[in-house]
Amino acid sequence: MTKFRKLNRPTGHRMSMLRTMVSQLIKHERIETTVAKAKEIRRLADNMVQLGKEGSLCASRRAAAFVRGDDVIHKLFSELAYRYKDRAGGYTRMLRTRIRVGDAAPMAYIEFIDRENELRQSKPPTPQPPQRAPMDPWTRSRLTRQCAPPKEEKSSDPEI
Repeated sequence: MTKFRKLNRPTGHRMSMLRTMVSQLIKHERIETTVAKAKEIRRLADNMVQLGKEGSLCASRRAAAFVRGDDVIHKLFSELAYRYKDRAGGYTRMLRTRIRVGDAAPMAYIEFIDRENELRQSKPPTPQPPQRAPMDPWTRSRLTRQCAPPKEEKSSDPEI
């Protein structure tokens, strides 16, 4: 398995917490947590959506081994897979919200994008610039000579 932040917890507790938080994120589509936990949840939730988009039996078993609840598995493989079928990645967004009062931990919302009641609308895809016809090098050099100022010639003898 890949390297995770330790989050000041033993491995079993950390993995159990991340599994529960990813399941709750899929179920509710937005949760508030600390920034460090949100960064870890983002990685895992994006992997789960990729499995949902794949849709095979192997993918459903791998997702079922990680997330908790049959309703979460059903939502992952039906609703979320359909919603993100054309998106290549980046299914979640993290929005920093406040500083927690008790321990001054930075808090953040993590949510799925392209859904109802978003905190911030997702940016539209950037349009691709139009393709220019390739120019042959001789035309380019003539255009450069027209636009560029004439070069000053240097004399070889030094002035004393």
